[in-house]
Amino acid sequence: MPSMLPNSSNSSKHKYVKLFYQYFVNHFITLTLLTIMICIFIELVRLGPFEILNLFKSLQFDHIQILCSCFLIIFISTIYFMLKPRTIYLVDYACFKPPITCRVPFATFMEHSRLILKNNPKSVEFQMRILERSGLGEETCLPPAIHYIPPKPTMEEARREAELVIFSSMDTLFAKTGLKPKDIDILIVNCSLFSPTPSLSAMVINKYKLRSNIKSFNLSGMGCSAGLISIDLARDLLQVYPNSNAVVVSTEIITPNYYQGKERAMLLPNCLFRMGGAAILLSNKKAEHKRAKYRLMQVVRTHKGGDDKAYRCVFEEEDREGKVGISLQKDLMAIAGEALKSNITTIGPLVLPASEQLLFLFTLIGKKIFNPKMKPYIPDFKQAFEHFCIHAGGRAVIDELQKNLQLSAEHVEASRMTLHRFGNTSSSSLWYELNYIESKGRMKRGDRVWQIAFGSGFKCNSAVWKCNRSIKTPVNGPWEDCIDRYPVHIPEIVKL
Repeated sequence: MPSMLPNSSNSSKHKYVKLFYQYFVNHFITLTLLTIMICIFIELVRLGPFEILNLFKSLQFDHIQILCSCFLIIFISTIYFMLKPRTIYLVDYACFKPPITCRVPFATFMEHSRLILKNNPKSVEFQMRILERSGLGEETCLPPAIHYIPPKPTMEEARREAELVIFSSMDTLFAKTGLKPKDIDILIVNCSLFSPTPSLSAMVINKYKLRSNIKSFNLSGMGCSAGLISIDLARDLLQVYPNSNAVVVSTEIITPNYYQGKERAMLLPNCLFRMGGAAILLSNKKAEHKRAKYRLMQVVRTHKGGDDKAYRCVFEEEDREGKVGISLQKDLMAIAGEALKSNITTIGPLVLPASEQLLFLFTLIGKKIFNPKMKPYIPDFKQAFEHFCIHAGGRAVIDELQKNLQLSAEHVEASRMTLHRFGNTSSSSLWYELNYIESKGRMKRGDRVWQIAFGSGFKCNSAVWKCNRSIKTPVNGPWEDCIDRYPVHIPEIVKL
């Protein structure tokens, strides 16, 4: 009977061949230069000192040529340093930790659903099935207004939630970095569904009495990937304004957006979205190099809004009874997959080592010329990144990206545990995930982090960071009192 196990000898050989290929291709330029230097050194040794001296004396140098050469070198160097993009540092960040009084265990959530939707038991049943498979844990939180029966989605309550989340995050950021309100040159606040007048950015300026010449921006309606859009905007502004600090605040205010109708597509967000927020300090000051945690390497944004299905797959609208909610369509995951493909096609050449790019190119040529049925080569992004922060939009989102990018359970651990502990906190979820990696003591100097987020419209955005220094376990972070319990096993279905 033939053995069903793979030949370990062949497997080992294949592994070493692949490692040799990767090392050779990725270090081809270094190996070539080293070979040239060794050849030059051998030739110099063969000639001897007297031959080298005679050769040097035989060269005729004109003073004008020397001066022109020096001027050209200085001129080119000056132009290079003037046009070189400024380095953007992520000095530090702070995540909001909801008070324990806002906790919503499964039993509480379902009891409230039964009371609010008492005339519609099918909707209650539907929410229960979603919650059982959601990947959320028992410690996620909803704002105080949602704890009332019925909920109180008023403007006043929404402002209270915004003040609690944003001011708590800002206060923690000030304490961690020593930043003073007067030191903030740029302020960007993103919140998709709650856009009051005055704006949330004006609310922050009023609270902390920020300078009158501050450059402030308020982004709304841009979905869960708005956090990375804010980072992109901050990067562009920091390229223009030298010696500046930018603070980005990412959050989603839940209070006015709790749906109380019967449409199933609109009930989904109730089961997934929870309280959360983050404040991030970015700077282009050279003095921040030593204490900054990360350097921003790339931001890649992909927008599929030109396609009608992609545009409407996450849509705020009224149901047949006139109740406003966010509708999530069934083809959401397929559209997210297409957006991801477009995004990684752009970001791949910027981050992947030469070995992966060559394999992708050879496969593409083979598919076009020799065999159209040949499977496309999926680049190994694990060669480019040590850590992955995938937007914790839901279990299906994480599963799909893990499968498409061929990631291990450890690579998506931060995303799954963030979803379990905090739920989908929209644009701020990436920062809870980054904090999870730091709290586990896994972030070392030189490590590269890939943040991936999806948002309505439909958008897929990426940011690449490089760790500037080995990071100690954070104190007073959102994971401080529970990191020792994680990772936890998350069953496929939690029976309620």
